[in-house]
Order: sequence, then C-alpha cells, then structure tokens
Amino acid sequence: MKIFTLIENTNLKNSALESEHGISFYIETPEKNFIFDCGQSGLAWKNAAKLNLDLTKINFVVLSHSHYDHAGGFPSLLKYVVPKKIFTGKIFWAEKFSKTDSGYIYRGAGFNLDDLKSWGIEQKICRDFLQIDENIFLIGNFLRRYEFETIPKKFVIGEKKVQDNFDDEICLAIKSGGEIILIVGCSHAGILNIVSTVKERLNLPIKILIGGVHLQGADEKRVDKTLNELKNFDIKKFALCHCSGESICAKINSEILTTGSIFTDVIN
Repeated sequence: MKIFTLIENTNLKNSALESEHGISFYIETPEKNFIFDCGQSGLAWKNAAKLNLDLTKINFVVLSHSHYDHAGGFPSLLKYVVPKKIFTGKIFWAEKFSKTDSGYIYRGAGFNLDDLKSWGIEQKICRDFLQIDENIFLIGNFLRRYEFETIPKKFVIGEKKVQDNFDDEICLAIKSGGEIILIVGCSHAGILNIVSTVKERLNLPIKILIGGVHLQGADEKRVDKTLNELKNFDIKKFALCHCSGESICAKINSEILTTGSIFTDVIN
C-alpha cells in the first residue's frame, strides 16, 4: 500500500509541488485506488500529475467531513475523473460556518446533493460502520467518552447556526497484517474519541495513525492529557499533519507529513 500526500499546509523547500491549508491523500492498495479528502481548491490534482499519479484509476472518494479544506476540491476533480461513488458521514450537507466578531463565514464544501446527482455520482453514507472491501473500513458516529475533547464554539451549522458537533465526521481504517492503519482528516470529534471507537468497532490494534488531530492552538494541559491517553492505545507510529500542531508532534515523536510525502506499508 502507498499513501501519497497530494496536499497539505506545508511543503518541502524547493519543491515543484504547491501547498495550501487542507488535506488530500491518494491511496493505492492491491485492490483499489482512491482519494481521501480533496483539499480546498484543486491544487491536489495538479500535484498528482507532477507525482505521475493517474487520477483516472480512482475507484471512489472518501470525504472525512464537509469543511472547505477537505471537501472543497472535489468539484475540480471532475475535470480529471468522475468517480462513481463518494463516501461521507451522515448530515454531510448541513452547511458549515465559522463565527467571527464580524459575523459568520461560510466554511462548507461549496457543492450540494443536487450537484452530486447532476454529475451522476452516488453518495454512500457511513452512519456508524461501513465495510468497503476485505481490508478497508469507514467508521463514524464516534462515542464521546473524553469530555475534555471539546469543540470550539465558533464552529456552527445550518440556518439557525447551532453548535457543530461534527456528526458528519468519518475516518478510514485499513487492515494490514492483523492491525489497523488509521487515517483521519481533522479529528474535530476528538482524536481519543475516534481512536477508542475504532478499536471497539474493529477489535484490532492500531499500528499507525495518519492525518490531522486538531490540537493546533490547544493549551499544553490538553496536549499532555491527550498524549497520556494515547499511550494507552499502544500506537506504534504517528504520521501527523495539517491541524495537528507542533506541540503534540514533537512530544509524540511523529513523522511530519508535508505535500508530496509518501507513506508505504505492506498489506498482509
């Protein structure tokens, strides 16, 4: 298996690739090629060409949630390939906003269900647990066990602008040698809530955690508490990026993913 980081907030010095705030991964397994998240603008697809990746081989797209920096790049993907399916969580179409001192800023995907139907693309919804093939699983509806994993009140949804609990958020689990490679987008629901739910639903150890854990800007008390709890799950390797924050990455000795990073693992 190979995981190519098509887009991320950062870039290597003198790289020919372009970066932006967001995440997109191109994932190759022996059975499937697919995209996990799409960045915000379509730069991910230009980077794919520079990395000699064939977007026409994509079987489907997974969107971890409907924020612009994860789902906004999807419409521009259709210039290269029209996937038959996208996988999302529930209430994916609830419009997302950020509350600021001057009002509300739209932070949603920028397309809707009518657009999806006009493109001839099927939406498959993961409400709790959805198996895609023998080794690939989607998990959502995370159990909120860790009360200190709070969501900033600035995130709101819908016409009434109520608190966004990120019930649309899902993650990707790939089985490899009796263990799990867990890929997350932003972990708004709380990385501990996500990890504990995945372990309970799949009953397998998590070998590697990849993606964003949304601790950038968190105080050291929360970072340290998260780190201490993560140790209980005996995760062997971390490859973090995007919204994770420098503090947790340094303390957990994580590999830092940037635009163009390639992660390789063998599925047994």
